Amino acid sequence: MDNFTPFSALIGGSMIGLSAALLLATEGRILGISGVLGGALTRLGPDTGWRLRFLAGLASGGLLLLAAAPSTVDVVLDRSMPVVALAGLLVGFGTRMGNGCTSGHGVCGLSRFSPRSAVATATFMAAGFLSVGVFRALTGGV
Repeated sequence: MDNFTPFSALIGGSMIGLSAALLLATEGRILGISGVLGGALTRLGPDTGWRLRFLAGLASGGLLLLAAAPSTVDVVLDRSMPVVALAGLLVGFGTRMGNGCTSGHGVCGLSRFSPRSAVATATFMAAGFLSVGVFRALTGGV
């Protein structure tokens, strides 16, 4: 939170909302990153093209930001790679178990007033808060 600026958050949030609205308008699909990635990796079909283009856009956008303003992408890992890998696996398991992720449920589902997404979002946020609290209590971490 040291580098938080409301303007950059507004721009980023607007870009997420715009991309979700454009995907819904052009493809009739809900933007959930785990579903986009999972669909691109597990099945070839008529919707593979937009999935790959979307993922390429995510990657190239990050690379462009890195080239244009490297200090904004300065990431310092304060956990070991096995802990980071385990956390990633748990997030992946949770998105499959919850049939969606924060972008699908939290951004798109809540904006459509989906009761299922409201429950899912509350559940994974609570699980995240609890996981961090337990991890910090067990490891003495910050």
